[in-house]
Amino acid sequence: MSPYLKPRRLGDVIAGITALGTYKFYKLDVERWADRITGAASDGPYWRGVFEEHPEFFRFASDRRKVSLVWRRQFPRNFNVDEEPEEFADHEVDGLEESRTSRRPLSPSEVTELIGVAIQLHDRALEQQKAGNWWIPLVAAVLAFLGALLGALLAN
Repeated sequence: MSPYLKPRRLGDVIAGITALGTYKFYKLDVERWADRITGAASDGPYWRGVFEEHPEFFRFASDRRKVSLVWRRQFPRNFNVDEEPEEFADHEVDGLEESRTSRRPLSPSEVTELIGVAIQLHDRALEQQKAGNWWIPLVAAVLAFLGALLGALLAN
C-alpha cells in the first residue's frame, strides 16, 4: 500500500515540504522539525515515519538524526541565516547552536511545485488503488448471476 493512502498523509507531506523548504536552517533533527510543524517535539517518532516513507522529498543525514528536503540539499551552503532580521534568533531562544551558514530556502514557486508533485503522487496512488479493485464488481455480478440461477433452479 502506498504511504500516500494513509489517513492525513498528504496534508502531512505538504506541511513537511513547507516547513523544511522555507525555514532558514535546511537541516534539523526530527524532534525539532516536529516542534516546528506541530508545536510538539514529542511528535518526533510520527514525523520520522513520514520522512522515512517519503524519500522522494526528505533525506536523512548520514547520522540518521537530521533531516532535510532533497531539493534544498542541491543548493550550495552559502546562505547566511543571520541576514534575516529577527527580534530573537532561534538559537538564542532554544539554547541550541546551529551553524550560521545554511542552504537557501525554497522560493514560494518552488514550494508550490513540490506540493503539486505530492498531490500528483497522491492522486496516482488513489488511481492505482481503484485499478487494483477492478475485480470486485465482476465478482458481485457473477454472484448475483449464480444466485439468480440457483433461485430459478430451486423454483422448478
